[in-house]
Amino acid sequence: MCAVTDLSEASDVDCGCAPTAEEARTFSSRISRRNVLGLGALGVAAASTGLGFALPAFAAVSYPSWDDVEKARSNEAAKGSEITRIQNLISSLENDVAAKQAEAERLGVEYQDALIAFEDAAARADALQAKADAEEARAKESAAKLGVLAAQQYRSGNGDRTLELFFSDSSASADDLLGRLGTMDRLVDANRDVYAEAVGARDSAKSLAAQAQVARDERDKRKVEAEQKMQAAQDAAQAAQAALAAQNEHREVLEAQLDALRDTTAKTVAGYKAGVEAERKRREEAARKAREEAARKAREEEARRLAEEKRRREEAAAAAANKPKPSTGGSSGGGSSGGGSSSGGSGGVVQSSGWVRPAHGWISSWFGTRGSICSSGGCTASGHRGIDFASSCGSPIYAAASGTVVFAGYSGAWGNYIQVRHSDGTVTGYAHIINGGYNVGYGDRVRAGQTIAYIGSTGASTGCHLHFEVYRGGVRVDPAPFLRARGISV
Repeated sequence: MCAVTDLSEASDVDCGCAPTAEEARTFSSRISRRNVLGLGALGVAAASTGLGFALPAFAAVSYPSWDDVEKARSNEAAKGSEITRIQNLISSLENDVAAKQAEAERLGVEYQDALIAFEDAAARADALQAKADAEEARAKESAAKLGVLAAQQYRSGNGDRTLELFFSDSSASADDLLGRLGTMDRLVDANRDVYAEAVGARDSAKSLAAQAQVARDERDKRKVEAEQKMQAAQDAAQAAQAALAAQNEHREVLEAQLDALRDTTAKTVAGYKAGVEAERKRREEAARKAREEAARKAREEEARRLAEEKRRREEAAAAAANKPKPSTGGSSGGGSSGGGSSSGGSGGVVQSSGWVRPAHGWISSWFGTRGSICSSGGCTASGHRGIDFASSCGSPIYAAASGTVVFAGYSGAWGNYIQVRHSDGTVTGYAHIINGGYNVGYGDRVRAGQTIAYIGSTGASTGCHLHFEVYRGGVRVDPAPFLRARGISV
């Protein structure tokens, strides 16, 4: 979710590098086979749980065949009726897609807001607990010092039994230590200020710990809300995708049938039917060539990057060779460690850790705080909770490790978005996927390095790139050190 500098602001329409129509249909048909038969029941469940959207009974829709059109052309009354029927079907498809996409986007924004609220609550709980721990440590340290001071005043004979108990358990809590000190009635006035400071730190620690517990309760509540919003957004995204699949399957034929019915020339219905097929093949070929060109550019870009890294390594090695060797007689082991920065640099290459660089390209924006980014797809929050791989439209996005797709759909500022859950509980997110650029769907198992989608600029984005996220415990963490620890160069 960022602005990509030094890249042309090519739209998804004019970049000409989306997946082929056949690949797009493969994704759509996967959803249709898995879900469309159950959409009616899911719609009832959605309504009963307050998700706010209903799903159409696609199986009940009857579409005209080319034979129906042929027969209607020979009868003016039948022709008019068939034209009205087709117009209504086209309008119904358009309205269904628009309504479901709007609902999916609304719920996607709600999910993002809930996620941010959860992350804020988690950060507050951690900060309060850290303060509580610091105050507890300060109280314990003050109590221990006070015990030493008290011991100096109880030097006599065989010592004091209370002090013996005091020093017998150095791991006691500040509250326990202060309780023991409070039984000593011979503390001199000079030490009472130290005692009061320790008690104050102890009380502050208790108060902060109580606040931290309240914050943790709020964090847990927000986490449940975020999970519920995510599921609602996924359900809506699947419903929208199913509606779009139905439109893609039928609209082109319906429009050609409408043209055939309105045509008063000698052109045959068979000619319109053949035209639909010819146009489909033309689009597929154009998309295939565009994809090949995008892949070629991505390979060239990666080759340039690797060449630059090699040049830098050679320069570093030459500089190191010219430095005086240490006077010690030990081995210099690790002298080549400076060349490790390129490890895992190629997108899609599985490392020994089982992890993968999720895309080619350079990092155009790092994890952290920055200004909000706005585009036609909306605005981001000021925090940038991922890293951005700048690459050309249509370049592949690779699964960072093996796992299961737990989200696939349009989601607010993320645009077209995928989340994958991995075996260790880590979740990775892939945002701004090009329209029609999904290679996998919700529930699919993916392998490390598998092409799961293609880079685009959907959502709050001003140029083609992959916004990549890593979730640990449901909270987004900086992906850069995470990937580096697994042998990936970023």
